Amino acid sequence: MLEGSCHCGRLRWSFGGQPDGATACNCTICRRYGTLWIYGYEGEEITTSGDSRAYSRGKDRGLSFHFCPDCGCVAWWRGNRLEKDGRRRMAVNVRLAEPDTVAAIPIDHFDGLVSFEDLPRDGRCVGDYWS
Repeated sequence: MLEGSCHCGRLRWSFGGQPDGATACNCTICRRYGTLWIYGYEGEEITTSGDSRAYSRGKDRGLSFHFCPDCGCVAWWRGNRLEKDGRRRMAVNVRLAEPDTVAAIPIDHFDGLVSFEDLPRDGRCVGDYWS
């Protein structure tokens, strides 16, 4: 089980299991937030707690980015619509976890700015981003 919280502790998340990677996305919002995402489904791999505020972007407003209204940390994004199977896709910001618990997770790169495609792994892990 991985756990994370915003700086002040108002928002918390937990992730059941071990992710196969953490995504560094270069889209217009993720690069500004400086997030590293691990993915799952609400109420399955991912549970959250705390009173967040949300920001939705884009024409279709498909995602809401949730942040702490006190300290401002971006904690997770949440799909605004259910998937066809009735589940809700989510991702949590692994940068809010304790560094030693997530350091070995490999980084996946996603080009969310131009091609909207996965890019090859370069061998770096989450811990390399903090070194």
